[in-house]
Amino acid sequence: MKRRRWIVTAAAVAAVLSVLCAGYHHFAQAEPASGDYIKYVEFNVPEDALERAMQTDIRSEGSTDWVDILSVLACRYGGDWSRYRAADLEQAAAEIEQGKTAEGEYFFYYRQAYGAVLDGIIGDYAEQKEDGSWDRSYGLKAFSPIVRGFSYTDSDDFGASRSYGYKRRHLGHDMMGLTGTPVAAVESGTVTMLGWNQYGGWRIGIRSDDGKRYWYYAHLRQDRPYAAKLEEGQHVMAGDIIGYMGRTGYSATENVSNIVTPHLHIGLELIFDESQFESDNEIWVNLYPLMQLLRQHTCAAVRAEDGEYTRQYAFEEGESA
Repeated sequence: MKRRRWIVTAAAVAAVLSVLCAGYHHFAQAEPASGDYIKYVEFNVPEDALERAMQTDIRSEGSTDWVDILSVLACRYGGDWSRYRAADLEQAAAEIEQGKTAEGEYFFYYRQAYGAVLDGIIGDYAEQKEDGSWDRSYGLKAFSPIVRGFSYTDSDDFGASRSYGYKRRHLGHDMMGLTGTPVAAVESGTVTMLGWNQYGGWRIGIRSDDGKRYWYYAHLRQDRPYAAKLEEGQHVMAGDIIGYMGRTGYSATENVSNIVTPHLHIGLELIFDESQFESDNEIWVNLYPLMQLLRQHTCAAVRAEDGEYTRQYAFEEGESA
């Protein structure tokens, strides 16, 4: 049975939010009612805003939170990022740095929604260098799913039409490359699903350590789709090699490559309540701007004689890293 997944247009709500959020610092913060949770997220923050907010956070070593900055702007814009100006972001960052608190129920909504997407992206981490020493830093700790040295092309294709099986919208992001391109985990988490799906072919599902994100990697290589010894229940680190790009899928029969062009389909589902997972009310977000941001952090990999790739340098995350 086919599953319905909704993409809702928030344009009608945007104007109302803009008015209500204009004086965001005057509202008392509103916590959600018991048993309530977010049921819709539209993540359309442009790459420039992500980059500027992230760099502000990194310069302050986390004292000026980038998700707070973006949430303030989303509140002021009513979620309409076509209004974005870099000067607005600089002003919002300056206000937060000066200790002005961003309150109000709509700020709270955006902080929860955007935090569900971005909270695992930057933080404390350590990466081993070629001489064996460790480079410890605060910054971008998530990785591009495409390993360093492998080329790909992509475009903003979220919501594009798909017709295999039934007419539907594309709820992921396609990164076009060569069969066999190693695929890395964007962030650390637990492998919760491996196997065949007629739409996604060989695919991998990874739940983030905080439980808010479900990363979906699909259309993996025929015959040898996964990294050696990868299995359900395994914990992987951000940047670990988990599989290989291919073109499997669009077949009820396993291990069939019916996709025309080799590519990685990567999707991100947000989970605010367990009832949303594997349901008719899943929340998938546009990854295009985030994947552009992650171009600047790629994992170096080495190839063994049997053709398997593994990450070249060890990686740890957290304040103790």
